[in-house]
Formats: sequence, C-alpha cells, structure tokens
Amino acid sequence: MCSRDREPEESSGAAAFFDVDGTLVSTHIVHQYVHLRRVLARRCRGTWGSLIFPLWLLGFYVKCMHYIYLDRISRTRMNVVFYRNYQGLASEQVRQAAEDCFRNVLKPHLFDQAAGCVDQHLRAGRRVVLVTGSIDFMIEPLAQYLSERFHAGPRVDLLARTLEERRGVFTGALDGPPIGGREKAQVIERFAATQGIDLASSYAYGDSIADLPMLETVGHPIVVNADRELAKRAASRGWPSRSWSLSSNGR
Repeated sequence: MCSRDREPEESSGAAAFFDVDGTLVSTHIVHQYVHLRRVLARRCRGTWGSLIFPLWLLGFYVKCMHYIYLDRISRTRMNVVFYRNYQGLASEQVRQAAEDCFRNVLKPHLFDQAAGCVDQHLRAGRRVVLVTGSIDFMIEPLAQYLSERFHAGPRVDLLARTLEERRGVFTGALDGPPIGGREKAQVIERFAATQGIDLASSYAYGDSIADLPMLETVGHPIVVNADRELAKRAASRGWPSRSWSLSSNGR
C-alpha cells in the first residue's frame, strides 16, 4: 500500500493508523518543544526574551542527554519526565504557540510520501488515525491540515494525551499513560472497538521499536524509516518497509 504504482483498493470498516514523530514527520517532541519555547520567549518577553533564549537553550540541551538515556531504557518513562518541562507554562499561550509550531516545524517536515499515503487511504474509504505520544494540541493542527488538504469527509482522527491544567497553567502531568509501546496498541484496540473498525483489514505505520505493539494489532503492518531493532523484526516477519523523505526543494 502507498506505493506510487498502485491504486488504492476500496475498503470499508478499515482504518490506517499512523505514528507521527519519525513516521509522518521528521521532527521529534524535543524539536517541537524548543520551537514553542522560542515563540513564547519572543511573544512574552520581547527583545529581552530573544536575547536570553540561547542561554535557556544551552541549559536545555544539557538536559537532553538525560532524555536520550531514558529513551533507550523506556520511551514511556522518557515522555513522562519530558512533559514536566511544561509545568508552570500558561496553557492558553502554549496553545497559541502550537499553531506557530505547526506552520514552522511540523508542516515543513511532513514527508512527501506520507502525505500521499494519507491521501490514498482516504480515497480508498479508510479512516485515517494519527496515534502519537505527542500531546494533542501540538498535533491537532496537523490532523486538521491533512483533512482539509485532501478534502476528506470526516476529519483525520487523532489519538493523543493532553496535559493537565490548573487555573490556566499546565501541571506537567499527562492526563493518562503516555501513548507508546503496549499502551499505543491498547488505545488503538479500544478505539477500533468503539468505532466498528476491523483491525484485521487495517494498516499501521511506525518507525520505532516502540511502535511494534501497534504494528502487531493490524493485518497490514508497514515500517517506515525503521530504527535498527524494528527493521530486524520487520525483516524476520516479512513486513513491508518504506523509506520516506522530505522534498528536495526544502518546502
């Protein structure tokens, strides 16, 4: 599926589930957060904020060494710790900055083949569902863009956690377990059960070994830009593999 030389086959009751970071887009939650903080610094503190942002960034990159270590141990644990960075940020300001993040980070880094793949599934009558460990308000503009770009009837669905708020400020805690690993598969299974989706005839796309449980829930798993461990598992099971890239003209 989603190769340029194949026409989409009509399918009812099926869906296509896409991981986001590394699969649909080449960015990561870290890139998104850094851009968001840059926007907040500029909007909330003006020139002074822009001047001190490089100092903040230097300190943040030091923290990233810890995140890399945690990610190798557990993607779920890394997400829990990482989202504590949002603690104390004004929720309304962050949501507004998320729109800027979509325009300047997510949209320019949407893989060309990913956009075409979404289009094929929609034209084949399948529901398209983004399933991500990113927080909802960061990915909602992407889901809306894909819906509008391909003139889909129903909007592209999004399965994601959000951040808890208290008095207009984020607490740094998610509203449920991070969507990754086995939790991602369970979220898909619950969604399919409530929406009447046939998982055996559905597709899933992922790039990381953390996506393995999600890929195992559907009848048509496809790996995209797979990391080493996922590539090994995919090869041993005969799963299709895709290599998606950004436009050479740097859109």
